[in-house]
Amino acid sequence: MLTNFSFDPLLSLSGFLVGSLVGITGVGGASLMTPLMVLMFGIHPTTAVGTDLLYAAITKMAGTAVHHRHGHIRWRLVGLLAMGSIPATAITLWFMSGMDRKSAHSVAILTTSLGIMLMLTALILLFRDLLMRYEMQWLKRHSTPSPRTIDAGTLVLGVILGVLVTMTSVGAGAIGVTALLFLYPRAKINDIVGSDIAHAIPLTLLGGLGYWMIGDVNWLLLISLLIGSIPGIILGSYAAPKLPEKAVRTTLAIVLVIVAFKLITH
Repeated sequence: MLTNFSFDPLLSLSGFLVGSLVGITGVGGASLMTPLMVLMFGIHPTTAVGTDLLYAAITKMAGTAVHHRHGHIRWRLVGLLAMGSIPATAITLWFMSGMDRKSAHSVAILTTSLGIMLMLTALILLFRDLLMRYEMQWLKRHSTPSPRTIDAGTLVLGVILGVLVTMTSVGAGAIGVTALLFLYPRAKINDIVGSDIAHAIPLTLLGGLGYWMIGDVNWLLLISLLIGSIPGIILGSYAAPKLPEKAVRTTLAIVLVIVAFKLITH
């Protein structure tokens, strides 16, 4: 594993490529950034996760500002998610701080968990449209759940995201948005995406700061990634309308499956 990190232009290039894909597909950068750091650059999984959480918090701030300016954030929804995710994140960090994160057993658990989350993300990318069609058909035959039930489901989703994102840095994007679309099928997609991004800021910021406190964040690594990813996200956002979204999403899903398999068998 890489222990003494120095600036590497390849990391900035990787950040640019991942940022471009995030701008095009909207899928969270952790789905590619964390496994890239682990598999290609030999960075320890906990350092990769901790650094990527802070990277996500910084990059999502710009996205939240844009969505807020356009009125695409449901702050009550964000609050419900945070009520579940913040305590879950704190408990997960406490658990992580007490384990021997450098042991082979811990590394195996973390890389396998990351691989499973990537596989789930890939499946959602491939079949989200089909799942949403099935839910709309189900809603036509059944009564809409009560507001209290939806609120409880949102809070539980926050707990689940708090644990998964803190452990693997993956899940706040594709998985979070898809789950929210199931809970709020009649909401505008922009409102769901904007709310999910806004919620990701306190979640990833708390997680990243927690990893920093237990010694698993590399600031020079973070800067190297941001140097490439910020212009990449901007470029990808401009290119997105000109590219076939479904084809890009399918290609990305296939890449995630391959990466997930390598992590699980790593």
